[in-house]
Amino acid sequence: MSGYIQEDIDPEELAHRTELASAIAGSVRDLIDATVRTEVGETDIAEARRLIAAATEILRKDQLPGPFGIRFNADGTKRSWGNAVLGRRNPIAPPVDIRHETEHSWLEVDLGPQYEGPAGLVHGGVLALVFDQLLGSTAEFQGVPGMTGTLTVRYRRGTPLGPIRGEARVDRVEGVKTFVTGTISVDGEVSAESEGIFILPRWARGEVPEAMRKSVGEG
Repeated sequence: MSGYIQEDIDPEELAHRTELASAIAGSVRDLIDATVRTEVGETDIAEARRLIAAATEILRKDQLPGPFGIRFNADGTKRSWGNAVLGRRNPIAPPVDIRHETEHSWLEVDLGPQYEGPAGLVHGGVLALVFDQLLGSTAEFQGVPGMTGTLTVRYRRGTPLGPIRGEARVDRVEGVKTFVTGTISVDGEVSAESEGIFILPRWARGEVPEAMRKSVGEG
């Protein structure tokens, strides 16, 4: 599949690259937050634009010809650094770190002003974005991965900007379809619920044993 790249990077070098990626994305994420909330005047805006243009020129000196894609290291670890939710190089991605337990997955992330929809609340589309990644990652970790077929979100109440917690678990497996449910909560109160159906693409169906899919579904 195009965009899936196998690499062999020394673990120490990979750790260094990871640190650099997180650092530059964090700096630009701070810039986005500052841009949303700034009240400075025309002179300061002009100077900021000059500096941003200079920084952009530096970063354009050596860049990929297309998207980052998904890269696999020799030890099997995966890098999705351009991902809109998890991407370490992607400053529009909230700094999400999904944690996987035996039977469920979870995340905690602070969604700031750049993710606002209604006044003071997280944009519903951003919550759907987070759900899509969380539910899909949960299916993958449980050994029943797939591409998003459908994603249904029920917004029970407004989700205030700030810290949120997401949780997800595989509900059942039916053939090549994996059904995953999840919630987003604030201070222990659920503000949104979701169900996603993830379909194993044809090109990958020989790589996930049917017995594994059945065993997860029976659990």
